[in-house]
Amino acid sequence: AETANSAAPASAAPPPTYDDVPEAETHLVWGATPAAAHPVLFRWINQSADAEDSELLVVDPIESETAEVADHHVPIEPGGDLALARAVLARIVETDRVDEAFVAEATTGFDALREELPDPARAAERAGVSMADVDRLAAALENRTLVYWGMGINQSVNGTDAAGALIDLCLATGNLRPGSGPFSLTGQANSMGTRVCSSKGTWPGQRPFDDPGAREAVAETWDVPASRLPDDPGPGPVGIVDAIGDDVEAVYAVATNPVAGMPDATSVREALEDAFLVVQDAFRSETVEFADVVLPAATWGESEGTATNMERTVSRVRAATETPSGVGSDLELIAAVADRLAPGLFDGSREPEPVFAELAALTEGTPADLSGISYDRLEAELAVRWPAPEPDAAGGYRYHEGTGTGTADGETKSWSFPTPSGRARFSDARAEPLPEPTDDDYPLTLTTARRPDAYNTGVRTREDDPPTARVSPATAVAVADDLEGGPDGRYGRVVSRRASVTVRVEADESIPDGVVWLPIHHPDVNDLTLPAVDPRSREPHFKQCAVRVAPPHDRDVEAIAEASA
Repeated sequence: AETANSAAPASAAPPPTYDDVPEAETHLVWGATPAAAHPVLFRWINQSADAEDSELLVVDPIESETAEVADHHVPIEPGGDLALARAVLARIVETDRVDEAFVAEATTGFDALREELPDPARAAERAGVSMADVDRLAAALENRTLVYWGMGINQSVNGTDAAGALIDLCLATGNLRPGSGPFSLTGQANSMGTRVCSSKGTWPGQRPFDDPGAREAVAETWDVPASRLPDDPGPGPVGIVDAIGDDVEAVYAVATNPVAGMPDATSVREALEDAFLVVQDAFRSETVEFADVVLPAATWGESEGTATNMERTVSRVRAATETPSGVGSDLELIAAVADRLAPGLFDGSREPEPVFAELAALTEGTPADLSGISYDRLEAELAVRWPAPEPDAAGGYRYHEGTGTGTADGETKSWSFPTPSGRARFSDARAEPLPEPTDDDYPLTLTTARRPDAYNTGVRTREDDPPTARVSPATAVAVADDLEGGPDGRYGRVVSRRASVTVRVEADESIPDGVVWLPIHHPDVNDLTLPAVDPRSREPHFKQCAVRVAPPHDRDVEAIAEASA
């Protein structure tokens, strides 16, 4: 999402805000389940969709908690998102639904994209959906539409391209006005804060590593030679693990659990055995067990600072209690490591307020401008949305106001995007084959997702052991001979080309035939997943790989029976 947003409207953050939700006529949720992962936002979406002449449409392989209450559910094949998005855009073109005035005034690249669009029927077939569904989506985008997407889009080898194709749908239909726009849903509470501060390949303010001017500005502020700053974003997390034993000798894991949370986790564990591993965490995760050094970190309730939500609103984070002896905040621990790596280099304050002030100053003049936000302002106003370049003016409602919107001096403001041309850019991606299709040996497709009662790798919320695999009733019948009964269900193994995992198998009508659904929250699940990555964002391909179901090992059946006794 971040990479796609950076390419099209040229800012890593989405244009819409929560203020747009009640104004939308169509809510199109694609590859996300806010009912489980963003329940407060989903309540607002549902309230808006319940209004007269409004609707909720969901594109998801699974009949998720969100799809269950939708006005229409499009059950796409896992990995078919880019093909479907292009099919919908092709139908928008064929049925004269393009906002030609907006496209001509505010965008670039549409003519080239129009020439390369696929035949919509063939693209729909590739995505596993009907032309009736394609037409339903194309018609819905004529209304004020918010397009929401999440990890179902992003965590794919073509995640950047698929996200870009969803943004293209908004650009082609002029859906960047109030009550509309591309709204990527972040997966963590402060994900937007990392995009502003120091995301992959960017300096504060989303200044790209490969921009010499950006590097000079950051180097001057930090009083270091520009040559000391990297000009390449690096290989991404999967690439880092792949390089252990070669270019990588030490790994510093801060508030993350790669042993359970990365694809092909068996290989990750084997690689980390050969690295000097420093783990900074508040909880005893699976990764802590592999650490050479553990730095005990404060939890959010013991930390001071700021957080930025997914509509770009900054608010204070306040400690509810002091940290225990021997525990440090992330800021304190990172500064302590820096002191030992380069004594004297890190001579700035270790307190959150001056660090935030430095960050805000570095963002001045960028699309993610926080220079008008201070701790004093947050104290007075509680929260401020960026861009906020002025300390005495309200934070930006949205990036791009659009022609006809009144300004303070009574004039109108044309569309302007932070790109060299001032125009939003259409993408040029085409759907490519998935990296691991099903075959005779591995005839089922594994997909993974969240449960509403668990969090990330489950360090604090895990209860089910083994994990529960959900399959359709027809698939359950097809694999029944490979399952063995237990005191509370039927058990088997899900097997991929990388590993096998013992699971409890449960028939569920919300799962399509041929698909195995597993929760992301169990540490064994990512032993199965594929370590392919998006070539631009380096996001792992978590949402699709080929698997089969096999009988459980005797030792696993005995262990399950013993645990249930």
